[in-house]
Amino acid sequence: MSYTLGIDIGTYESKGVLVCAGTGAIVAQAAHPHEMLVPRPGWAEHRPEEDWWGDTVRVIRQLMSGSGIGPDQIAALAVSAIGPCMLPVDADGRPLMNGVLYGVDTRAEREIADLNSTIGEGNILATCGNALTSQSVGPKILWFRRNHPDLYAKTHKILTSTSFITHRLTDEWVIDHYTAANLNPLYDVGRLEWTDRLTGEIIALERLPRLCWSSEIAGFVTARAAAETGLTKGTPVTCGTIDAAAEAVSVGVRDPGDMMMMYGSTVFVVQVTGESVRDPRLWYAPWLVRGRHALMAGLATSGTLTHWFRDRFAREFSREEAFSRLAAEASESRPGANGLIMLPYFSGERTPIHDPKAKGVFFGLNLTHTRGDMYRAMIEGIAMGTAHVLETYRDIGVEPARIMAVGGGTKNGLWLRSTSDFGDVTQTVSGISVGACYGDAFLAAVAVGLARWDDIGDWNPPAGTVAPRRLEMHDRHYRLFRRLYERTRDIAAELGVEPEEANR
Repeated sequence: MSYTLGIDIGTYESKGVLVCAGTGAIVAQAAHPHEMLVPRPGWAEHRPEEDWWGDTVRVIRQLMSGSGIGPDQIAALAVSAIGPCMLPVDADGRPLMNGVLYGVDTRAEREIADLNSTIGEGNILATCGNALTSQSVGPKILWFRRNHPDLYAKTHKILTSTSFITHRLTDEWVIDHYTAANLNPLYDVGRLEWTDRLTGEIIALERLPRLCWSSEIAGFVTARAAAETGLTKGTPVTCGTIDAAAEAVSVGVRDPGDMMMMYGSTVFVVQVTGESVRDPRLWYAPWLVRGRHALMAGLATSGTLTHWFRDRFAREFSREEAFSRLAAEASESRPGANGLIMLPYFSGERTPIHDPKAKGVFFGLNLTHTRGDMYRAMIEGIAMGTAHVLETYRDIGVEPARIMAVGGGTKNGLWLRSTSDFGDVTQTVSGISVGACYGDAFLAAVAVGLARWDDIGDWNPPAGTVAPRRLEMHDRHYRLFRRLYERTRDIAAELGVEPEEANR
């Protein structure tokens, strides 16, 4: 019997599964926590050696030791990780700095403005399929070049989190097309290749990894990686992808009209389309297979906010008990949180407003409000941010045919329910919701011919649905939510600028 391994590096936790490739049955699971570093407001980082490669080794060893499966029975391995990230490495693959994370990191705001000015926003969208936002890796590379010229001179390759791990496993420098589309303005989505036609200011193209499709075999486990992980030398390793794409695969997103709603540290949305759809409010990428496309969206903070709230306002409970107690208190608050509205823009916001200066807001507080009201308002604020995303999809004309919900946040019934209610959508929850690592295991099986793309429906069939219960309150609160951002946007932008005397 053959097995496949799937490993995923998330914002706060790395997870892995060992799966029977014939049936999709999970034989073993493992996880290891880590932290997101915020050295300055607007920055978000991971430690690549410890959080990315170190967790990969730990999780693989946990899976193998706890399963009784020998390493020679592992037919293939696939990895996904948070992204898009930016990590410069030297010729030996050693990191030259911490990994700069996805759109929650907004350090390259100036570089985005400069590139838009010199290249032109229309030219960027036409060639790259995406507007430049905090999700874009190209401006972050330019930030690195401007601020750390000594390290830039030592840079052999610019990697992402996934490509860094794949290199450690195989010695290959690779990146999948889905991830590469986030390196704009350096990727031409029409030609499916790197480009420097828009600018040569950022980096030479030979310093970027080789392009592959996500289910292609990128290389094989080296002797050094085998010694560290316990795997067999020569085990096939796929190119890998970003965690959100692997998570979409895990719940059966494969055909045009299929949408994944991922409940994690951020809400992330992926919809597969039959044609390329480009809109500056959302993100576009080639899908994981040739001939399919993807239209994505993501909030900046979602599950991260629930952790923030727990750690600030529920310290009297253990970490395990806190969420259940907060949920119980929130259930005593009426829908609409007794007139309280929250803007969830605690790290700025990504889609669809792309405003790194946006701020988190609790609005409408009075002396009768409780912690349960505030927690409910926070969950409903995240749900209304998601509803704004869904409204944008409808505006573009790509309303989903079905929505598959996945991720740890699906265990939060209030969050799941609020998203359906405010978004006016029905969500399907699959029987297996361990996430991206399960999608990785499936991609590994596809790569070596042990599964077909259509088999994911047998691996992970639907388990239930959540239909909307639309009330007049939902429409009213959503309108006020949208107006509250518009009315406070200028104040938030000015508030983010420190007075000159504060820097003395």
